[in-house]
Amino acid sequence: MDSLASLSAFVRTAETLSFVQAAQLLGISASAVGKNVARLEQQLGVRLFNRSTRSVSLTAEGALLLARTRPILEQLRDVEAEITQAVAHPSGKLHVSLPVVGYRLITPLLPQFHQLYPDVELDFDFSDRLVNVIDEGFDVAIRSGEMQDSRLQARTLGPFRFVLCASPDYLAARGTPTASADLAQHHCIFFRFPATGLIQHWELADLRVTGDFQPAKSLTVNNIEAMVQSTLAGMGISYIPDFVVREVLEQGKLIEVLPGSCIRESGFSAIWPGRYLPPRVRCFIDYLAEHWPVSRRQ
Repeated sequence: MDSLASLSAFVRTAETLSFVQAAQLLGISASAVGKNVARLEQQLGVRLFNRSTRSVSLTAEGALLLARTRPILEQLRDVEAEITQAVAHPSGKLHVSLPVVGYRLITPLLPQFHQLYPDVELDFDFSDRLVNVIDEGFDVAIRSGEMQDSRLQARTLGPFRFVLCASPDYLAARGTPTASADLAQHHCIFFRFPATGLIQHWELADLRVTGDFQPAKSLTVNNIEAMVQSTLAGMGISYIPDFVVREVLEQGKLIEVLPGSCIRESGFSAIWPGRYLPPRVRCFIDYLAEHWPVSRRQ
């Protein structure tokens, strides 16, 4: 950076043949311009200006240096202007990986984001498999749980909790559990992780329901939407993230079972490769962090 400052001081002085005018253009003092030029002359081991009390003129070496460096500095100024413009008006395609259920959280946020950043083109890939963000060329991924890859950076977006719920028809037919132990007499809908084949554990205050749990009847699915529809259809009690069923709970189409018994909480994060964020990625992550839905609490 010192060399760039010295070159800028030299070029401005060479263009104006005045240390004072160069200082005015650069927004620094004339003595600072003189020191920068002197430092450059010392580094190069040549005299760049002929100085007198009345005038300043270029030496042959100074004229050569000006011819070579002025185009470079002009290109740097163009790049600086482009970067400034990009920061102020992010643009370009943004390749984003999300879990399948992520559409419930993301899609309500998109209209306002598009109004704020109309030149950012979003390319969403909804998948429950564990994508390789770096190797598959994603700009950012939205994931829940702990980040496993140390090459990735992360920013917390928001928490969610799990709830037990069932349809009114199911509870009318089978009764409403009053304690965790009652679940053994009920129909339970389990979730199997597509990536691992493991059953989602139910983390309750006084009971941990695993794949070995034997309820009266069970149904296992590997898709959250299938779990929601099965629960709405009265197939049993499900253990499900609250944001997935928030709307149907509010509408009374599902009823929370054993309120407050679920102790597990998790959260979503945005993860991305590298330390530095392009403007299109930064504006997207900042927007999500500011507008992410808040988990409903008991």
